[in-house]
This record gives sequence, C-alpha cells and structure tokens, in this order.
Amino acid sequence: MRHRKEKIHLGRKQSHVKELVSQLTTSLFLYEKVETTVAKAKALRPFAEKLITLGAKDSVAGRRSADKKLTHKNAVKKLFEVIGPKYKDRKGGYTRIRRTSVRKGDSAEKAIISLVD
Repeated sequence: MRHRKEKIHLGRKQSHVKELVSQLTTSLFLYEKVETTVAKAKALRPFAEKLITLGAKDSVAGRRSADKKLTHKNAVKKLFEVIGPKYKDRKGGYTRIRRTSVRKGDSAEKAIISLVD
C-alpha cells in the first residue's frame, strides 16, 4: 500500500522533475513570481519554502546547500541577502498560488506562484 506516500510525478522521470523544480525555484527567487501550470506550482511550493527557511538563517552550510539546489548564483545571493531577511520573523507560508486561466492548446490550468509581501 502506498498510503500517505506523496510523490511528484508530473508525467516525467524523477531526475527531470528535480531539475524542473530547481529551475522554477531559481526563476521564482530572481523574479519573485512565475506563471506555470497548477500542478507544477504545487510541486514547486514545498521546495521553495524550505529554501526560504534556509535563507532566513544565514550560514555557510545553508549557502552551500542552496547553491547545490539552485542553478544561478544570483538567485542564491538574492535568497540570502533579500528574501531570507524579509521573512526572518514569519513562521511559514512564504508563497501564494493564484489560479489565472486555462491554456488554449491543452486546457491546462495556469497559475501564478509568487512570494507573499
């Protein structure tokens, strides 16, 4: 039985999902909002929120861990210098998913995932 075994599939292999989420998180930190499908936004949320929690506690080990998971140096820098201190006193819930429209080609629900002010 696979009760309570949450896994993100997205119709891809696990390595592809991992890289996709990493790229989306990098874009989220650089631009502070990303428009994507609802399923990808839901997959992105826990990954991004863990990194923001890591960014709130600025340490060398945290920077190295974030550097492994993010694909751009400027995203790591922004995470620890801008985003982390901004959410230092917040207990969680750093992102918001807002459903926007339906994509014309395949009728996929689109959403904007953004950082909470």
